[in-house]
Amino acid sequence: MLGCGVLSSVRQGLSRGLSRKVGGWATGEGRKVDIAGIYPPVTTPFTATAEVDYEKLEENLHKLGTFPFRGFVVQGSNGEFPFLTSSERLEVVSRVRQAMPKDKLLLAGSGCESTQATVEMTVSMAQVGADAAIVVTPCYYRGRMSSAALVHHYTKVADLSPIPVVLYSVPANTGLDLPVDAVVTLSQHPNIVGIKDSGGDVTRMGLLVHKTRRQDFQVLAGSAGFLLASYAVGAVGGVCALANVLGAQVCQLERLCLTGQWEDAQKLQHRLIEPNTAVTRRFGIPGLKKTMDWFGYYGGPCRAPLQELSPTDEEALRMDFSSNGWL
Repeated sequence: MLGCGVLSSVRQGLSRGLSRKVGGWATGEGRKVDIAGIYPPVTTPFTATAEVDYEKLEENLHKLGTFPFRGFVVQGSNGEFPFLTSSERLEVVSRVRQAMPKDKLLLAGSGCESTQATVEMTVSMAQVGADAAIVVTPCYYRGRMSSAALVHHYTKVADLSPIPVVLYSVPANTGLDLPVDAVVTLSQHPNIVGIKDSGGDVTRMGLLVHKTRRQDFQVLAGSAGFLLASYAVGAVGGVCALANVLGAQVCQLERLCLTGQWEDAQKLQHRLIEPNTAVTRRFGIPGLKKTMDWFGYYGGPCRAPLQELSPTDEEALRMDFSSNGWL
């Protein structure tokens, strides 16, 4: 059962309900929250002794805050959230809230394996300043994560969340795609505002846009590698790891797509594909953090069991950026 304190917080949040106004969002009796735009998924910096380095986190945020992002995703996959304690996850979100520009949106990853734990984490994320919760699919028992199970999970979380909920499908990490039929059903919930889809299947993304078109529901691409294609099929933005190092370029790609400059957008997209693959599928978070060090941010070490890149991998990573003119 949920504790009395959590239930009290839920009631207080729901009393404010969807009428809460944050940073100019359209809420209340009109449309749902507008999450359109580009978001870097913020990394969690660690010291040499594997403690969270909050000073470096704030330094990175101040630098990232100079770009025209819609906001920041905190405690997503690139934030190494599975390796953090619950208290660390909340403290990171709290510090980001304090350091980030006030006009930006803070989407906080609150997903846990159980529905109860996810509800409690979502309420806690709201208490420390999150504007919306981005909730990854539970996956440990993925063989039993049917559409019905996932619809039940997300409905319960959205019912009890004092902030809007964004669905999060990342099959590369979870081995589980949030089924299209489940997304369509969940898009009708008044407190579920969209999905971050990191699978890279543009046909699926177009289908999600099409099948939820009668709902107030938005689709975000989960990577810069297919951002142009995602805009072409109706997505409204992206959560892009590459934006942590090439923020201006990812935002430029967004502008070119939104203004219909497709030829220039195509040229830029082509130059982003290899660097994006390098900091996602090929070398992952260690690759992203190494690249951040090169571009004037603090990347630093990952928390174990993730390991730093080998010299060979580091050279290959550098080549993916330099061959496209970024280093």
